[in-house]
Amino acid sequence: MLGPWETLAQSVSAIAPTATPAMTIPLVFALAGNGTWLVYVFATLAVTLVGLVIGCFGRRSASPGSLFMYTTQSLPGWASSIGGWALILAYVATAGSVAAGFFNYANVLLHASFGLGASPTLLISMAVIASGAMAYRDIKLSAEMMLWMEAASVTCIAVILALIVWRHGWHLDWEQLRLKGSSGTGIRLGLVLALFSFVGFESATTLGAEAREPLKTIPRAVLQCALGCGAFFVISAYVEVLGFRGAGERLDQAAAPLHTLANAAGVGALGSVLGTVVDVGAMMSMFACVLACITAASRVLMLMAHRGLAHRRLSETHARNETPHWAVMVTAAATLIPTALLALRGVNAMDIYGWLGSLATYGFITVYALVCVALPLHLRRVERLSLTVMLLSAAGTVAMVLALAGTLYPVPPAPYSWLPYMYLGYVMLGLAWYWLRPRGALA
Repeated sequence: MLGPWETLAQSVSAIAPTATPAMTIPLVFALAGNGTWLVYVFATLAVTLVGLVIGCFGRRSASPGSLFMYTTQSLPGWASSIGGWALILAYVATAGSVAAGFFNYANVLLHASFGLGASPTLLISMAVIASGAMAYRDIKLSAEMMLWMEAASVTCIAVILALIVWRHGWHLDWEQLRLKGSSGTGIRLGLVLALFSFVGFESATTLGAEAREPLKTIPRAVLQCALGCGAFFVISAYVEVLGFRGAGERLDQAAAPLHTLANAAGVGALGSVLGTVVDVGAMMSMFACVLACITAASRVLMLMAHRGLAHRRLSETHARNETPHWAVMVTAAATLIPTALLALRGVNAMDIYGWLGSLATYGFITVYALVCVALPLHLRRVERLSLTVMLLSAAGTVAMVLALAGTLYPVPPAPYSWLPYMYLGYVMLGLAWYWLRPRGALA
């Protein structure tokens, strides 16, 4: 049985907070410039709206794979099927994305320590197989490991950010506060990338009754994750932009921005040590995210199997470990195969991170929007609907629709322009599977 901290760890690890200052904030800065901190404020507000909607469901239901379950309570079967398959893709694609980040940081450390590099495919396989084994064996052990990994890496980043603020002095950066050089278009496009920083924040809902007092701890963990990580991202964005001013290179052009900031912190050799520690923390955070996403995806797949939307064997749990072992193996394989194939073809870590991360964003936006639509329908049926809930659900739905529009226009360059069609094809396959299943197989 998981306590409040371990339940929170599931959502925090799925976000992989270290990945945002290490990889995502520089990409947002390339679009939004001095408005990067404001982009993360908007993203935090949007995710908090969705988190409040999820909390309304979470206080009433605690089944594993809950976002999928929330949609089944009020939406037609075909719509909840879309939600389930979208959520599985989102978790699996996120796991593949950060597995690429793991091999990138692992090779950085190997090169710095020994002057050597390992095969990207080998490192990806090690991360995914080890994560799958942990998720197969013991969810409590997995949650505890994820919590300590994230705590260590976030602490290292916080130390570097504090040193940068100390070096620049305690004063306001008016260029950022006045959004100097930023544009509305850049802020809008940056918002899409900023939302990817939060994807998976709801993954504590997949634990269901594995959490102690789930009707309390799960909604609380989701909201704490949205607000806590949002504050961390806003501060990180502000300090990183501040720290790179006058550094001789742009934030979006730095190969290892946190390492660069550590060296620029004015603490001599300690800066290099801190940079290396952050690289280790980033690698651990990426591994923790792979583990969290496989854990979450397997719970969703197990619930879909219970409802006849996947093979019945995937609904089984291990006799001793009480984990959905078949679902864990399937989701681990789905994570490993495409990521390893991309690495074998010579695709670099940042491209794998971007491509799979974008696919994941489509899945998360879809299911978040469906949950926002489902809430007022559910509460109306049980005669608990209020104007506040209607406004909250409408705001969350609009936020997700605007985020989706931002991924489609302006049309991005290939291969990003192909991804919406790939995602649409995947959704259509899920719908085809739903309609071809015997009606009696759907619970």
